Amino acid sequence: MEALRGLGAILLSSLVFVAHFSLFASSSFLSSQDLQIVNAERRIDLTSHIVRVYLTLKVKNIGTSPASEILLAFPPVQVEHMAIVKAAVTAGKKKMKSYLPLDVKPTEMPEAPNGTKYFLISLLNPLSVGESVTLEVLYVLTHSLEPFPLEISQSESQLVYYHDSAIILSPYHIKKQITFIKTPTAKVESFSRVEPTDRAGTEIKYGPYEDRPPYSFSPVIVHFENNNPFAVVEELVREVEISHWGSLLITEQYKLVHAGARHKGIFSRIEYQSRPSSNGASSFKGLLAILPPRVHSVYYRDEIGNISSSHLRTDYRKSELEIEPRYPLFGGWKATFVIGYGLPLQDFLFESSDGRRYLNLSFGCPLVETLVDKMTIKVVLPEGSKGPSAVVAFPVEQHLQTSYSYLDVVGRTVVVLEKKNVVPEHNAPFQVYYHFNPIFMLAEPLILASVFFFFFVACVAYLHVDLSIQK
Repeated sequence: MEALRGLGAILLSSLVFVAHFSLFASSSFLSSQDLQIVNAERRIDLTSHIVRVYLTLKVKNIGTSPASEILLAFPPVQVEHMAIVKAAVTAGKKKMKSYLPLDVKPTEMPEAPNGTKYFLISLLNPLSVGESVTLEVLYVLTHSLEPFPLEISQSESQLVYYHDSAIILSPYHIKKQITFIKTPTAKVESFSRVEPTDRAGTEIKYGPYEDRPPYSFSPVIVHFENNNPFAVVEELVREVEISHWGSLLITEQYKLVHAGARHKGIFSRIEYQSRPSSNGASSFKGLLAILPPRVHSVYYRDEIGNISSSHLRTDYRKSELEIEPRYPLFGGWKATFVIGYGLPLQDFLFESSDGRRYLNLSFGCPLVETLVDKMTIKVVLPEGSKGPSAVVAFPVEQHLQTSYSYLDVVGRTVVVLEKKNVVPEHNAPFQVYYHFNPIFMLAEPLILASVFFFFFVACVAYLHVDLSIQK
């Protein structure tokens, strides 16, 4: 009965999905008559719980004036789960091919049909009349694989379904297009057919389709097996403390959850350990964290204390930390823990040409193939720092705080960076600039020396003062 209710929910959401875009084929008043997509190839990777879509577009200018911008159109349900959009233009052929990144920004269009959302790609050079350009687009979707059934026992595999369209949504006329959907295994319960449709192994092929008008849409559903870890960090707080005495201390606090189908029934440790391939296939008991090279003083603990089930491997390029929570994580189960480590300051702190110091670190989560719903980075600058500013390659929320530590007088400036929906593609460097006078490095040693000096003077005075009462 519960399965029938879930199936009814899927069919209802499918009908809503179809109704929401049923007018796209007839709504062409926003379509550009100056550009045409000659060929489009889309590859949807569903092998992880993070959906990655690779889109190759060959765009031709058939208008009467040069074009410097190209629009990407997305359904509003996808934009709600979109983590990042990247675009690049290709140059050269085969082995000599190179990719030049392009600027991509969300944009609003008046009277967009049925709530269509747009991203604007700015070309490096205007596309002349009659010329063509090939674009490579990557966009990442989160929380787009929905478990069905919603609850599974320890011995069951996890099945999920994915919504999309066999036809690429675009404001331009597409002469020829094809879509490939890749699943983790060949076990596919069902998938929609929009002829021509073909399936071979772990790949489903939709198309080729020819001469599709602007805003064409054909919803499809794929129901398949996916037992990969659905590791989601609900909240990650990373604190980076800079000490000009030569160290960089980093503390990361995690709230981890298994975001797959919820576990039902009892958990049998004996069956889990004796038959791990058939019991708890969708669970995970370990994660891999990629840390910077030359890391030291690494620790891994939770509320109870230190967790010894971790292994660290280091080389000159990177450091790999294998961690295991105290118990395996099934659907809906959570775990909180802390990872801390130190880094040599000279590897990450530099001086700019204008005399400012700047910290250069990677932004994203170090856990491999993990989604972070909310990420907060706090960079604690040395006391006496002035004029802090952060440079990040993508939009983030920024503000300043003040924190106090031992022997602080005026407090330390903290640069706070916040971002939601963080994926591995956000592992890009960011910089924090600030002014610092080295004289402030002597503040704490002088305070300590002064305290010991006055204590010594007090002791000497006490020994030389006669406090006895004489007749």
